[in-house]
Amino acid sequence: DLQICQHRAPTCCTKKMEESYQAAVRRERTQSIQALNFELKYMIVGHITAFQEAFESLLRFAENRTSSLFETAYRPMAKEAAEPVKELFTDISLYILGAETTVESAVLRFFDSLFPLVYSRLINPGITDLSEDYTECLRLTRQDINPFGRYSKNMVTELSKSLWASRMLSQALSLGIEVINTTEHAALTKECSRALVKMQYCPHCQGLTLIRPCVGYCLNVMRGCLASVSELDAQWREYISTLEYLTNEMAASHDLEIALTGIRNSINEAILHAQLNGPQLSATVDKVCGQPKQQEGNLSSDNIVPVKEATETQAFVMAHVSLNHKRREFINYMKRSRTFYASIAERLCDGDLVMRDSSTCWNGEDVV
Repeated sequence: DLQICQHRAPTCCTKKMEESYQAAVRRERTQSIQALNFELKYMIVGHITAFQEAFESLLRFAENRTSSLFETAYRPMAKEAAEPVKELFTDISLYILGAETTVESAVLRFFDSLFPLVYSRLINPGITDLSEDYTECLRLTRQDINPFGRYSKNMVTELSKSLWASRMLSQALSLGIEVINTTEHAALTKECSRALVKMQYCPHCQGLTLIRPCVGYCLNVMRGCLASVSELDAQWREYISTLEYLTNEMAASHDLEIALTGIRNSINEAILHAQLNGPQLSATVDKVCGQPKQQEGNLSSDNIVPVKEATETQAFVMAHVSLNHKRREFINYMKRSRTFYASIAERLCDGDLVMRDSSTCWNGEDVV
């Protein structure tokens, strides 16, 4: 009653043993593909982690620099500005990690929140009644009167270019893991598992436990079994090229590190622009939002002088060098894996599975 290992000679196998063999080849194939995938997956996961760690440290650095701008140069609004600054960097982080948001919406939301503070603490420091309605009117007016000039738009442009490449790389790395995981658990067809049993276990039914499959026979069986996986070859090569393009984009003009650390300067320039145009802004706001309550004797805003930017710290330089090094190391490794899916059958037939340097091997029917 054997279905797979039929042979003219007497056999020590049963139908139940054949079923056990089928379960064994399915398990072994998954394990051997997992072993092949391990190094590649480990490299991608390692790079995702390294990329996110370096990125988080750069974000923290840029956020601290931006916060220090308010604490040193614009102290009257530093406490209230802390939340909008935090929100801006959270939005940037979420964008890079693939959230459904845009750099433009994050930056403009920040400047919407910033304008009521700049207006009431720097341009008109005597305002005491900053009601919810008045604050909301200032937020909405910001979009029409553009108090920060070209600086808000420039910030969107600069960040969009550099963060786009980072976002795409982050998504591409996650996609790579998804592809590898899917190929690991690709189900074997009934024909494939039968062919594998015939190749690996049918000799056992004849008592030939030490005979291994012939190399050519193994390659034929594996190529048949993994036809759907090896079809990924063209797309995988294209994927590697895309990774290369994205890492080059990040390292070139769209430099993530420079863009993030430039946020502080952009905000500083934007606030200075608003202060310089204070009288015109006040006249427009009074028409649109009305006049708020003033404290007796206006406080002068002349004493608020922005300090010069702090010099770049050693920590930032180290993070920058480390990220560039990791990018290069990663892409060089990935380029070597271009033929990963094209050569998967060859690598599965390598090693202990087949008989090498021997005069006898199993061809699926007999010992040759």
